[in-house]
Amino acid sequence: MAESEYYTIPVFRQRTREETEGTEEYQRVSTKLEKGLAAIQEELQRMRISTKAQVDSLAIEREVKEKMYRKVDLLEEIPRMPDFIVALRPHTVWEKMPVKLFCTVLGTPRPIVKWYKGGVPVDPLSAPGKYKIESKYGVHSLIISRCVVSDTADYSAVATNSHGTATSAATVTVRRGTGGGWSSQIGIVPRLSGSYFSKLEVSLVHCFPVTFGVEGESASLQCSLVVVPDLPNLLPIIEWYRDEKLLQPGPLVGMSVGGGVANLVLPHLAKDDEGLYTIRVFTKDGTSEHCAYLFVSDATPPVAGAPGAPMSVKAYDISSEYILVAWKPPNTVNEAPITGYFVDRCEVGSDSWVQCNDAPVKVCKYPVQNLKPGHSYQFRVRAVNSAGVSRASRPSHGVTALDAAESTKLEGSHEGVASAPGQPVATRNTKSSVFVQWEAPRHGQEGLMGYYIDARVVGSKDWFACNHKPFKLNRFVVHGLTPGETYVFRVQAVNVFGLSEESQESGPIAVEPALATPSAPYGISLLNCDGSSMTVSWSSPKRCGGSKIIAYYVDRRDVDSLAWKEVNVNGIMDQVCTVDNLTEGTFYEFKVQAANMAGVGLPSAPSLPMKCEAWTMEQPGPAYDLTFSEVRSHSLVLVWKAPVYTGASAVSGYFVDMAKKGSCEFVALNESAITQRYMQVTGLEEGEWYVFRVRTVNGHGIGRPSLVTEAICARPPPGTKEIITGVDEETGDIFLSLEASDISQGSAFVWSKNYKPIGECPRVTVSTKGRTSRLSFMNPDKDDLGRYSVLVTDTDGVSASHTLTEDELNSMLELSHAIRNPIVPLKHGLNYEVLEKGHVRFWAQAVKLSPAVTYRFVVNDKEVTSGEGHKISHDVSTGVIQMIVENFTRDSEGTYTLQIHDGKAKTQSSLVLVGDVFLVGLKEAEFQRREYVRKQGAHFSEYLTFTVNEDCTVMLTCKVANVKKETTFHWYKEDEEIIPETPPNVMSGACALPIPLFSRKDQGVYKAVIGDDRGKDTSIYEISGKIFDDIINAIARLAGESASELVLQCTPEGIRLQCYMTYYTEEMKTVWKHKESKIASSEKMRIGGTSEMAWMQICDPSDKEKGLYTIEISDGVKTHARTFDLSGQAYTDAYEEYLRLKAAAFAEKNRGRVLGGLPDVVTIMEDKSLSLTCTVWGDPTPEVTWFKNEQEVASNEHTRITFDGGKFSSLVINQVTPEDSGKYSINVRNKYGGEFVEITVSVYRHGEQIPDSKMGQTKMATPAVIPPSKTPTPAPSKTQTPTLSMKSSTPASTPKSQTPAPKSPTPAPKSTTPAPKSTTPAPKSPTPAPKSPTPGLKSPTPGLKSPTPAPKSPTPAPKSPTPTPKSPGFKSPTPFGKSPTPVPKSPTPSVKSPTPSRFMKSPTPPRK
Repeated sequence: MAESEYYTIPVFRQRTREETEGTEEYQRVSTKLEKGLAAIQEELQRMRISTKAQVDSLAIEREVKEKMYRKVDLLEEIPRMPDFIVALRPHTVWEKMPVKLFCTVLGTPRPIVKWYKGGVPVDPLSAPGKYKIESKYGVHSLIISRCVVSDTADYSAVATNSHGTATSAATVTVRRGTGGGWSSQIGIVPRLSGSYFSKLEVSLVHCFPVTFGVEGESASLQCSLVVVPDLPNLLPIIEWYRDEKLLQPGPLVGMSVGGGVANLVLPHLAKDDEGLYTIRVFTKDGTSEHCAYLFVSDATPPVAGAPGAPMSVKAYDISSEYILVAWKPPNTVNEAPITGYFVDRCEVGSDSWVQCNDAPVKVCKYPVQNLKPGHSYQFRVRAVNSAGVSRASRPSHGVTALDAAESTKLEGSHEGVASAPGQPVATRNTKSSVFVQWEAPRHGQEGLMGYYIDARVVGSKDWFACNHKPFKLNRFVVHGLTPGETYVFRVQAVNVFGLSEESQESGPIAVEPALATPSAPYGISLLNCDGSSMTVSWSSPKRCGGSKIIAYYVDRRDVDSLAWKEVNVNGIMDQVCTVDNLTEGTFYEFKVQAANMAGVGLPSAPSLPMKCEAWTMEQPGPAYDLTFSEVRSHSLVLVWKAPVYTGASAVSGYFVDMAKKGSCEFVALNESAITQRYMQVTGLEEGEWYVFRVRTVNGHGIGRPSLVTEAICARPPPGTKEIITGVDEETGDIFLSLEASDISQGSAFVWSKNYKPIGECPRVTVSTKGRTSRLSFMNPDKDDLGRYSVLVTDTDGVSASHTLTEDELNSMLELSHAIRNPIVPLKHGLNYEVLEKGHVRFWAQAVKLSPAVTYRFVVNDKEVTSGEGHKISHDVSTGVIQMIVENFTRDSEGTYTLQIHDGKAKTQSSLVLVGDVFLVGLKEAEFQRREYVRKQGAHFSEYLTFTVNEDCTVMLTCKVANVKKETTFHWYKEDEEIIPETPPNVMSGACALPIPLFSRKDQGVYKAVIGDDRGKDTSIYEISGKIFDDIINAIARLAGESASELVLQCTPEGIRLQCYMTYYTEEMKTVWKHKESKIASSEKMRIGGTSEMAWMQICDPSDKEKGLYTIEISDGVKTHARTFDLSGQAYTDAYEEYLRLKAAAFAEKNRGRVLGGLPDVVTIMEDKSLSLTCTVWGDPTPEVTWFKNEQEVASNEHTRITFDGGKFSSLVINQVTPEDSGKYSINVRNKYGGEFVEITVSVYRHGEQIPDSKMGQTKMATPAVIPPSKTPTPAPSKTQTPTLSMKSSTPASTPKSQTPAPKSPTPAPKSTTPAPKSTTPAPKSPTPAPKSPTPGLKSPTPGLKSPTPAPKSPTPAPKSPTPTPKSPGFKSPTPFGKSPTPVPKSPTPSVKSPTPSRFMKSPTPPRK
């Protein structure tokens, strides 16, 4: 085009350089004409306003004159008081509009009229230019210019003369252009604290909204200011109000102004801070203000269920004797009723609070007494209920206990609690608030503190508090409600006596904005022009007014005219309009109005002047109707419509440009043109503001850009939700669903595919319920793949999108098919289990069954019904269907099928029982039948098993059942019956067989048999293999836990380490280690043990055997270890003790002794010969001495003593006489010691009765074999204390011997300590040694002492099978001074002694 289509002021046209040449004069004239035209327009507007005012004034004057002329002129002469002929009328105006109050008053003499605002005289001088008072011809007027919200008040005109006074009053309400706020809704208007003159133009932007806080937290209320001129040293004058009261800076209120921001900070919130907050800014033209409510809820109580804190604590009736404290009670919604209050006092400057009343006071006032005159006090209050005590209120201001001349009196009712208020009426207000009003209570209005408002959601039983501080007026706006939710409300009145009864509930009301006309459309742009018509478009209003837009109305005018002409009489629905019958070359302006159910809204601002000139350019026209959706923190979607004018070729794509708000530098978001008319913009900064434009492309280039969008912030709307996909559980329909977080009555869900509205389409259906809309697919397939989006109209950009992919659609198609072709879902398919008696149960379990379910069992293609041999049943609650086959035999092999039909759903499950699988079931069924028969009589309920007691006794245990008194129980091992010491008690239900000292010999097959006349049952338990190992491990565990620390003991053979435990057996896994090296049993290191201990003996120790010794006992799971450090002093002491014991043993082995042949008692007749002969032994050969009555016997003819070969000693008495009777003894000794043996001899005469011997008849002893001296000494017996046993041929007394005799060659019992082999040869014996049938006899002389004295042991010795003397650090296994080595065995059989021998102490000490 040659010329610009836009009419721009002051430049009339924009031309090319060629066209501009030679047009200077034309531009000068046009500029002058333009200025003149603007002046004419302003003058015409002024004249219109002035004419209208004059017409109104003339009409009023005419009306007044007509009424005045009706009066008789004589009345003017009659004196009378003032009378208002025309009273004041109420007015409601918008902000910045003037209002005129006028009235007509008559009276004689002429009255004087004064104007009042809220009872305060109106002074025009206090606010120059604000008020104008006129009085002409009896008509009195008050003109208020540029009204603001604070001008809302009750105005009155008071006429006065000498005869009286008359008053006329009216209310002026000033509303904001946006629909009114708190001040216009609930009537709270802060009173001006004063008037200030300001030369600044101040505008409030981004003002604080309704705010919610919690006790103890902080809150900040901010307003952004635009100040012209912005001078750093000249700040605007700002005042803050709370509930009509001017706030002053202090510890609880902080105020600041600067940097274009006015800020009010409440650092420590209390419920006293709740209320309507107003900011007032004084400007050049008056005042500008904004107000919003601050709600403060109760903090968490110190005790659950305790009430909230009281508030507004104040002091009244102040005197030196008492101060009356009053407060407001907290709101109790779900807490228990308040039973009283505690009042606390504190002197100013102190932190010590003192409770004033012992018992809670039930009313909201209390006289505090016992105060100190002249002292200042603060007070606080705590509420009490059945749950506990509340938090303390905010302290009151400090007051001084003095008799003041003036003191605030508490106004209150003496009637008690107020009656309930009237039923509240709730009306729509905004999308998150409701306006509630009610009638005041009939009784108790005097001293009323205010009201509490409660709300609850319809369908819920829980009430919640709407305000936490009593509200004085009987109308209230409840904020913070959920959009679209339905609520009911109730009200309570509050006075000093507490809370009234709740009012009746209001009717239910949905939270939706009140109906209003829509806001103005915007963004009018030219889309096409053919020279006689112009096509324009616009953007829909930002606010629909709570109702759907039903029409648009377009007006036009040319720039040379002030009159607007309607383009369309009938409303149009589209946002595009073609205006015909235009004059080519003329500039036109357009404006648009939107209409809804509430009416026609405000018109848009006039568009820029547009020239009607045909478009002939080859490039396309601009895209239009740019809208945003899916605004998120870092992304959004921009959608637009294709240009109406396409140019010389079809549109091929689009470019999208973006810039930050306030910047003109646009950046292209796509390098190549995109064909779709939408674009998802990513990479945005959260909270940043952006603008966009779209450029259209065709084959001839890039066309004109679209209008720049309004700025959009990269922040999602509160409560934003995304589209969800799913399948309807009943119909199987695949759907997309969105639940809107914000919705109004006029909102609609607009679904699109690839950002093209779907509209009426047979492939999908759209359904909306409440705040949720669902897009359902009829028969979805691949053609339905794509990006689906939904936009909720008349909201703050609620929108979302979802891309339906092929994989997601396939998975939902499978689920849809399952729902539309339902099957009965099974938790468990057909299965079987064998019951007792051998019955077999076939069963299946469904997830859910209805009572109308039907089913059937088919076995080998034949249906089975419930009857003999089969029981079929089901349980709806568990979903189990079962069939019990009572006789399961080989004929039962085959295929089992269950068919289920439940409503529309059905299913089938089969089980194949053939071959090995069937045989397993059949075997189990037969076993259960046998088990059932077995259990009819006495039987084992638990078969044999083993346990190990704490004393390591192995117990074979079992449990029996169905027994009676006649039932018998028997134990067997290898089929040989075992008779336990305690007979089994079958009536107790349990039987046990103890196996003490368990070892390998106890392996075998054990059997328990129980039976009676009903039959018998057998349990077999084989102890071998793994079972034997398990038993040993169990014993090892107990033994290892009870094992003592290693103990050192010395023996003649070496040093022994012993470990005592509950029980030890060689089958236990026991390992001895020396310095971490395992020790194997050998001649040097011998390993053994007894039932009470395990030992390891070091034979003939040397220094290389020093070190740490360890015994490890393993129980298969854990290893129990005990250690002993055989080194240092421990080894030295042990080695010395070993040498001492070794020497003592050698001495004991070689001392002189009587081996046998002497009886205890001899009875002989007179004149007979007596021969006492015995065998003696010793190395070296012992000395032999005979005694009679402790006197040595000398050898003579009557008494002959012989000692042959150093082995045989005889005492022969020839022809004995009674004088020979007495006590004879023999003393055998050598350097290692000896023995002393006594014989009693009784001689009786001829003819005398043979005296009875107390010792019995003498028996001849069997000769004992004495080994020759050259034969090697055999290994000693395994006894720790060797003794000699001898037999006598005649009865003899057997006194105990203090010193045990040497052991006879007969086999000796096993010893706990094996003795080492001796390398010392034993002496030869020419004759055998007699054997005694009794244990060693007591010797009359003490045992020989060891050549080395045994030191005493400082530590206790471990348990030993024989008594041992104490030694330092260890114990000897043998008695002190006795040899553990037995007499060497003889190669010839032993012979019996003719008389028993008795050993006695030697009367003389042995030779060393």
